[in-house]
Amino acid sequence: MSLHLARAQAEEIAERIAALGPVSVTRFFSGAGLVLDGVQFAFVIAGSLYLKVDDETRGRFEAAGADPFSYSGPKKQVVVTSYYETPATVLEEDEALTDWAAEAFAAARRTQTKKPKRTRKPKVAKSG
Repeated sequence: MSLHLARAQAEEIAERIAALGPVSVTRFFSGAGLVLDGVQFAFVIAGSLYLKVDDETRGRFEAAGADPFSYSGPKKQVVVTSYYETPATVLEEDEALTDWAAEAFAAARRTQTKKPKRTRKPKVAKSG
């Protein structure tokens, strides 16, 4: 799937979940990311929508038989367990898609890492 097609699919999804707020579509590797309030919570790659998960939401995806995002690395298959493919039944209905996307956004917000404040080490006086 081309970058252009991934972007078109992501834009269509953004329109379908507009109830969440203004979702923007950004370039994301060979696909397109979905961003709300400056937080990426989903992406489209190779025709599939992947939603952000955390420990609170991962079980819902696993119960629906969804798989985590994976790709072929130079030496092995890489599995990214923080994003799961959206179940086909969820993609069929706008209300369900919006619900799952809202949970993905919440998971993305919960897992955001804030850079700790840098503290300066006190200077040690040189004796001499």
